[in-house]
Amino acid sequence: MNIAQHMQRSGIICSVCPAIAYGTDVLRTYGELADRVARLAFALTYYFKLKQGDRVALTMSNCPEYLEILYACWHAGLVTVPVNAKLHQKEFSFILKHSQAKLCFVSPHLMETIASLKVQTLKVVIDISTQDYQQLLNHVPMPMVHRESTDPAWLFYTSGTTGQPKGAVLSHHNLLASSFCYFSDVDQQSPWRAILHAAPMSHGSGIYALAHVMHGSCNVIPETGGFDVNEIYHLIESWPSAVVFAAPTMVKRMLDHPKDTDTTNLKTIIYGGGPMYLEDCLAGLERYGPKLAQLYGQGESPMTITALNSRIHAEKNHPRWRQRLQSVGTPQSAVEVRIADPEGIWLPTGEMGEVLVRGESVMSGYWRDPESTKKVLRNGWLHTGDCGYFDEEGFLTLKDRLKDLIISGGTNIYPREVEEVLIRYPGIAEVAVIGRPDREWGEMVVAYMVISKEEAVDERLINNFCIENMARFKRPRFYRTVDSLPKNDYGKVLKTKLREMELELKND
Repeated sequence: MNIAQHMQRSGIICSVCPAIAYGTDVLRTYGELADRVARLAFALTYYFKLKQGDRVALTMSNCPEYLEILYACWHAGLVTVPVNAKLHQKEFSFILKHSQAKLCFVSPHLMETIASLKVQTLKVVIDISTQDYQQLLNHVPMPMVHRESTDPAWLFYTSGTTGQPKGAVLSHHNLLASSFCYFSDVDQQSPWRAILHAAPMSHGSGIYALAHVMHGSCNVIPETGGFDVNEIYHLIESWPSAVVFAAPTMVKRMLDHPKDTDTTNLKTIIYGGGPMYLEDCLAGLERYGPKLAQLYGQGESPMTITALNSRIHAEKNHPRWRQRLQSVGTPQSAVEVRIADPEGIWLPTGEMGEVLVRGESVMSGYWRDPESTKKVLRNGWLHTGDCGYFDEEGFLTLKDRLKDLIISGGTNIYPREVEEVLIRYPGIAEVAVIGRPDREWGEMVVAYMVISKEEAVDERLINNFCIENMARFKRPRFYRTVDSLPKNDYGKVLKTKLREMELELKND
């Protein structure tokens, strides 16, 4: 089973349907795109003489060529290594070396950087903006190569917030399971739709492109190649049944935009990759209507652990509606999810523990990293490192990463709980809570806050607000005001950086 068969299929049954658009302009139909995929696959196989299982890196911003390169690699039996175009040169070097990529497609602005790297296995670097790339599409189409469902298809490198990134090995079957879960659990079908790729296609947005290729939907590439609020609203106005996958920080920026935009065409905003605070979720429902859906996943089980679909978001009359909105939903159809203690023993409903996952979308392991694989895949279960609990209705609520848990005076404090209170305070635009080492208490709670320009914030008043809305022992002992929170390229707050900043302050 080769995941590329969906491109072949759509190329036949959806041959005249728009497949790729650049802004508001359609560039390729599915018939045209499938033909280009088969021609490029020929070049990869016979011109570059790549063999089945060889790795091909895509160090590219979002662009119209992205999908044809992905599918051409799979069509030829190769393994793709999509790399976020915003990474540092050292990170590019590590991923290319570690994956042992033999060929790399690059966006023009990265050509010099990638070509200068000394990667022994890398034989060819191709700038997709050149005539050299276009000539690769002049070859004859080749038949699709057969692959076993367990064969690697995508090396999904983690963001590397601590240490070096690790390459989750995703098989053709893993990608198929994730695509099926999109339709069954995250965003139910409609007759036709368009997905706006504002988030990096090297990660979540690219994974969701596969489901849309299955469905014959149009993949819309913003002309900016990324996320621009004005452009996204313009594209929503231009494309019917528009789907947007976005990190919560992106959704917040959309909500902060003036409210004179027409979102009638919007079908769904799917958010994930970090916590969405309740106040922001409620604001999204107020502005867009019942058009929000949430997913919880990891690179090790891409986009596929739990989901909270738009129907549940809309059930305002349910007695536990707000609690549900603060959860990450129920397990998706291709996986089992359990809560376990440090010894791996299942915990009952309502008890906090580590989230464990097994099923059809879970990776086979980390590429060339057996030790890390053994740590996270134990007894058939993926140990996510996330801490949470199930309620009696089967909804999973996440508290934090286990490494972010604060233990003060022998009591567990979950930063997310403190953040949910602080974000409601007028004038606090963003907040992140960490633990500061303390000889007497073990750790003390510290809040890093981004203050909106319109508001002046008095720490004494914030402290009183916390005391009124949470147990006294959970309230921050220190408040830090910063211009911005450190984040990685996917919008996740880097609490490791905040802890480093706090340690420097403590040592001063």
